[in-house]
Amino acid sequence: MTAKLYCFGESGNAYKAALTLELAGVDWEPVFVDFFNGEARAEPFKQINAMGEVPVLVDGDLTLTQSGVIQQYVVDTTGKFGGAPEDKYDVMRWVLWDNHKMSSQAGPLRFLMNFLPEDKRPQEVIKFMQGRLNAAYAVLDGHLRGRDWIVGDGMTAADLSCCSYLFYDEPFGFDRADWPNIDAWLTRISEVPGWKHPYDLMQRGLPA
Repeated sequence: MTAKLYCFGESGNAYKAALTLELAGVDWEPVFVDFFNGEARAEPFKQINAMGEVPVLVDGDLTLTQSGVIQQYVVDTTGKFGGAPEDKYDVMRWVLWDNHKMSSQAGPLRFLMNFLPEDKRPQEVIKFMQGRLNAAYAVLDGHLRGRDWIVGDGMTAADLSCCSYLFYDEPFGFDRADWPNIDAWLTRISEVPGWKHPYDLMQRGLPA
């Protein structure tokens, strides 16, 4: 049975789930959610996810929300991207770090800088969030010095979580040239067979 991922292309959190499913070889298909026209906050969608957000994975009778949970489900059901047994909690540590320290800033900042009318973009908030993101990039870049992957000797859910927003082309204060270790790591990820850009995995909600 084909699993369904409720998503839209601009969502970095949905991309974490979509890329993990794709690279793990799971039989899945995207189901477009028209976020920018309010579908995620409408009652029919809230019957699928009361939180009113993507991603949502429906696999048979099982419905899962939150990207990290979906990634862990893929790890548990396919045996891929979990790392060595002793790496389990370190992988989890970096997934949670990304959700709290990096993606939680990058997602809203990218929205403010690209998807709001220019005259409604709060410059002080943008500046503050860029500062927090630079601190997160410094942590990640420093950790990747001398490493190919965030945890262990191969790509794990930690990599697939932390990389998500960094592959988007819309500006949000991230320049790969400023972070050489992150830049090299993103190149390694994009060279993994089967890798796809978020807009090649999921339908965009806004025109290019």
